[in-house]
Amino acid sequence: MHRGRVSDARRHTDAVLLLVAIVWGSSYLSAQTATAALPVLLVLFARYALSALACLGLVASWRRRGARRWTRDELRIGLPLGLTQAAVLVVETYGVAHTSAANAGLIISLTIVLTPLLDRGGHRGPLPASFFAATGVCVLAVGLLMSGNGFAEPRLGDLLMLGAALIRAVHVALVGRLTAGRAIRPLQLTTVQTLVGTVLFLPVAAPDLPTLLHSTPATWAQLVYLALFCSVFAFLAQTWAVQRTSASRASLLLGTEPVWAVAVGVALGGDHLTPLTGLGAALMVAGTYWGQAVERAHRRPPNPRPPSASHPLDKDSACPSTPPPTTPLTTT
Repeated sequence: MHRGRVSDARRHTDAVLLLVAIVWGSSYLSAQTATAALPVLLVLFARYALSALACLGLVASWRRRGARRWTRDELRIGLPLGLTQAAVLVVETYGVAHTSAANAGLIISLTIVLTPLLDRGGHRGPLPASFFAATGVCVLAVGLLMSGNGFAEPRLGDLLMLGAALIRAVHVALVGRLTAGRAIRPLQLTTVQTLVGTVLFLPVAAPDLPTLLHSTPATWAQLVYLALFCSVFAFLAQTWAVQRTSASRASLLLGTEPVWAVAVGVALGGDHLTPLTGLGAALMVAGTYWGQAVERAHRRPPNPRPPSASHPLDKDSACPSTPPPTTPLTTT
């Protein structure tokens, strides 16, 4: 009976993580559709503003239930992370507007292998050679994805997505470094970042606000989907699910994001995979999974102390003070 309840809970958690991966994978086509109707900076302002309103509503609701106010750390750390997150979305959204949704989702997944190169926390010495071999597979995959129907000059959008992957890796490394050892609540940190983004994009988007107000219902639907589902829902659902499963299982399910980006791009966006880009897609997925597995194994302690040898004063292992480590992923 108890085992059946555990299995049901695990299936529910897996379903939530898979839904997050699907939502993130579909975000590239939604951003591409929205930027076809509106200027990029206006799309970013609308996405941030809608996300900020939703987050403020959740914070106010929790505040009425007795939750404490924002801490100094949440405000102090949220400001610089809001700037780096905005930089990621600027480059990423411009990139999506100039390449296919499938390529965008695949190239941005380079973040998975770039982040460990920038974030040395938790690593025991240099990364093994196999990690760099996996990175090489991903670099080869990027070259094939940029080739299109043959080896030619890469598209601007592909180069921008490559830059977005690097900036996102810097952002994720900063998140880990600035929040380590601090009691930072995800919702409050996300709210600060969305407010920073809203303030940043308001001046440049202000002249086009009448265009936004007169947008079609279809365009508004894309903006609401990007803000409420791809940002607010995905982040909070990821946090909820990761706390209820193992780091390996969460990383495996969330790592399917580029697969869903290709599926959505081909099925709904009219993207076409040539033999070269198809091979690049396969190599990218394989390389990121390989690199993720190598980095996770390298981070794991070599000889974990068995439970029977624990000291009587150690904290209860069933109630860890911090959530299990996962491969850092951020909302798009």
